[in-house]
Amino acid sequence: MELTSRSLVYVLTATAAVALIATLWLWPRLARQRPLPMLGRLCLLTVTQVSVLAVMALMVNNSYSFYTSWNDLLHPGGAALALTSSEHAKGAVPDNEKLVEPTTDGGLETVKDVLPAGKPEEVGRIDSVKVTGPESGMSDQVFVYLPPEYFIPKYARERFPVMLAIGGYPGPSLHLVEGLRLPQTASELERGGRISPTVIVMARPTVAPPRDTECVDVAGGGPRSETWFTKDLPTAMRSAYRVSHSAASWGILGYSTGGSCALRLAMRNPDVFPNAAGLAADYVVPNDRWTDGDLFGGDAQAASRTDLGWRLKNMPAPAANLLVVSTRTEDNYPATEAFLAAAKAAEADHPEFHVDSLFLPDGGHSFETWQRELPAALEWMSDHLVPPQDREPRS
Repeated sequence: MELTSRSLVYVLTATAAVALIATLWLWPRLARQRPLPMLGRLCLLTVTQVSVLAVMALMVNNSYSFYTSWNDLLHPGGAALALTSSEHAKGAVPDNEKLVEPTTDGGLETVKDVLPAGKPEEVGRIDSVKVTGPESGMSDQVFVYLPPEYFIPKYARERFPVMLAIGGYPGPSLHLVEGLRLPQTASELERGGRISPTVIVMARPTVAPPRDTECVDVAGGGPRSETWFTKDLPTAMRSAYRVSHSAASWGILGYSTGGSCALRLAMRNPDVFPNAAGLAADYVVPNDRWTDGDLFGGDAQAASRTDLGWRLKNMPAPAANLLVVSTRTEDNYPATEAFLAAAKAAEADHPEFHVDSLFLPDGGHSFETWQRELPAALEWMSDHLVPPQDREPRS
């Protein structure tokens, strides 16, 4: 059974219930103060408590997805070394360099009821795949939403623009499907002609669970999360799907920690993600219990370069289009205002850099708020993704 499957929760819940009933039934029979009855009581208590704790731990893990597979749990941060391509791979790289394979990780089967039913050419499709990155040495599960046009014969040689979406910490990539309803919203907007058909890659920021790496390369030989997002993931997607090879057709969007990652990755790597939208983002990398201390190993200069406000004041603004989205009641509202002020000043000297903003009058740090913000953010993103000019070669 998969670590995130409901079946495992049900089995352990039944085990805990049986252990509790057995304890109540056998306790009077083990009441004597002798070694064997005392050992029996100890075993009953141990089995009951371990079963209950296991159920609680699984439920918490399934909600926040600190670990999405047994391999994640037993080998945290480890990367698979040999993967085969997914069934959608087009043979763009040699067989020994295939980076993508189908996986049952991620829990997609648990949210089938919130996804539209129908043929791929009618409603699109969501793939669950495992991606391995040779540059970072990391691997993780992601979802890939393919629009209906991807499966229609008249578009068989067309490549598609790409949006990388990153969720919040410590949530799983599944939250982008179930909580944010990203592919469902994108599908509705595409059918209404409000956005262009786009491939959406949905990932979590926690590539090295359970540590919050804030999508940066951690100093001292730590997880290379920035390398994963900016080199490995784009390369893998281009090797396995009909997506644009031009960075101008790529964008990145996220909420909460994912929003911070989106803005930071775009500002630091505009040649990879020249378009970014951050919902409820922060603008500095924290140093707290979730990051497990300083991600930069005491290097103040490296930390400063990830401070987006500092970058605008001390470094040339990148050739990027950014959208910051928040509410006027969010805790990050003052920081967002300060960032926008610095951005407007930078725009005057760097016309290739532009920042837009969207504010709701109220709303908290929640999926309900982000769902309200999402349609406008997707329309903004679609307006800024350049239609791919490259096409698949004729077979």
